Amino acid sequence: MEKIVILTGAGISAESGLGTFRDEGGLWAQHRIEDVATPEGFARDPALVQEFYNMRRIQAAEARPNAAHAALAELQRTFPGEVVIVTQNVDDLHEKAGATGVLHMHGQLDQALCAACGHRWRAPMRMAKGEPCPACQNPTARPDIVWFGEMPYYMDQIFDHLMNADIFAAIGTSGQVYPAAGFVQEASAAGARTIELNLAPSAVVSQFDDTRFGPATRTVPAWVAELLAR
Repeated sequence: MEKIVILTGAGISAESGLGTFRDEGGLWAQHRIEDVATPEGFARDPALVQEFYNMRRIQAAEARPNAAHAALAELQRTFPGEVVIVTQNVDDLHEKAGATGVLHMHGQLDQALCAACGHRWRAPMRMAKGEPCPACQNPTARPDIVWFGEMPYYMDQIFDHLMNADIFAAIGTSGQVYPAAGFVQEASAAGARTIELNLAPSAVVSQFDDTRFGPATRTVPAWVAELLAR
């Protein structure tokens, strides 16, 4: 049974209106990463960090999956082998499109995490400074997001999948953030065929066997159609 492992990044959600780190005028452009995406930033100004993720949570809740998300969900449903989706994205657009078992290596906007006891729960649309944990009551609730300097989630599972992949695809990723940028090397070393689908070449494009460039809403459905027609 053939196994496909797919890594998705911000580029797949950009056409649904969710900006990437590098978009001018977007939420990220208004803040320094050190202030809103590090444990130190949260310790310095938890109110700022909570409000930043409140805005992102509201934006993500209003977003709708695009043709690329829909194509990957169809591939999961229809492909005769196994299709594993790993995402760097913290939105739920894969799930809204019908994908299942998505591994959110950088966390999820719709989840909250207690910094004291590790309890997780569904986040309210707006979280405040000093939000209490429903399990331990400590005022230590934070977004369940993997910040810079923290270990991504599901790494053991992800590397197991990469070691057993027949095809590895990276969609809409910059190739600049590790460990995800190293996944193509891991999959290739294990014998997988590799492909990058991106708006423009990533920082690790030379490591892929095949490349497709253009909007994700065009390249991903076309690639999925090819796979299902074999």
